[in-house]
Amino acid sequence: MLYHFILPLKEYLSFLRLFQYITFRSAYAALTALLLVLLFGNLIIKWLYKLKLKEEIRDLGPESHKVKAGTPTMGGIIIIGAVLISIALWGNFKSHYLLLIIGATILLGALGFVDDYFKSVLKKKDGLSARVKLISQIAIALAVSIIIYLYPSNDAYASTLFVPFMYEALTDLGWGWIVFSVIVIVGTSNAVNLTDGLDGLAIGSVLSVATSLGIMAYLSGHYKIAGYLRIPYIADGAELTVFISALIGASVGFLWFNSNPASVFMGDTGSLALGGIIGIIAVMIKKEIFLFIVGGVFVMEALSVIIQVLYYKATKKRIFKMAPIHHHFELSGWPEQKVVVRMWILGLILAIMGLSSLKIL
Repeated sequence: MLYHFILPLKEYLSFLRLFQYITFRSAYAALTALLLVLLFGNLIIKWLYKLKLKEEIRDLGPESHKVKAGTPTMGGIIIIGAVLISIALWGNFKSHYLLLIIGATILLGALGFVDDYFKSVLKKKDGLSARVKLISQIAIALAVSIIIYLYPSNDAYASTLFVPFMYEALTDLGWGWIVFSVIVIVGTSNAVNLTDGLDGLAIGSVLSVATSLGIMAYLSGHYKIAGYLRIPYIADGAELTVFISALIGASVGFLWFNSNPASVFMGDTGSLALGGIIGIIAVMIKKEIFLFIVGGVFVMEALSVIIQVLYYKATKKRIFKMAPIHHHFELSGWPEQKVVVRMWILGLILAIMGLSSLKIL
């Protein structure tokens, strides 16, 4: 909103022309979100604590996690709040992709909030039923996917599928792209949720993925650069860079409080929303398979749960000592901090691998 008030004044104050540049607004969106989290994080954490919105540790988790019981949860409202305030100041609301990602963020955050409320206040350790949560996620993802399909930023790529290291579209999925998009969004949302089991693990992993997507969104939104790199030109991708930058700033700030030992957990309020944001932006800028690479940590976490469940049903035995796989590493003798940092390193390596697909030939 600040953007729409200030930009017209550039005719009188030339330095205000800076507001028309994506790089300028992205930088300050990140800085604004970061400062908001750092300035108000402690106050919100104390508020959550007073409301007795505390983490309920599952009996099936590692024994060492019992000491975390009572830590404030629903910290995702800190991240979401900072992102929304920052984007209100620095975003260009003429972009329908920006409006769509804001709406989806609020809805997924609200879904996670209800789930956390059931766990913390109503003392239902499993929160919302898995069916209700999944149906709600699918409904949100389906609405977003249909809107993207019907009102694409670039009609030429409405339903095409691109693969890293290949310049031409692999195939045109037609209406099937909507189903594919829903799978990507819901899958990513749940994968981030599963990853959120150790202090700083999920938010640190989100940072590397969001940074990779932010770079791709900026490049995709620049006509000449996209043409040179031979990647799909998505005009609205440029404005998504501002949103992603706000997310990166808020995530860095949240890591200040969420690093081991965590003062607050993001809860489903944060993990469902952050995962959904990542998935939605990936489908918006046609980087679904790219997300599979740079988000390899999330993929690994989700697959470990799927494999564990299927194998146990078939053999009554376990492949991993505990799933998701970060718990397997813990029970194998790795200290929590070492598991987290090693996962971050893996995420960084995967981000570099994904970005190396640019102009490979």
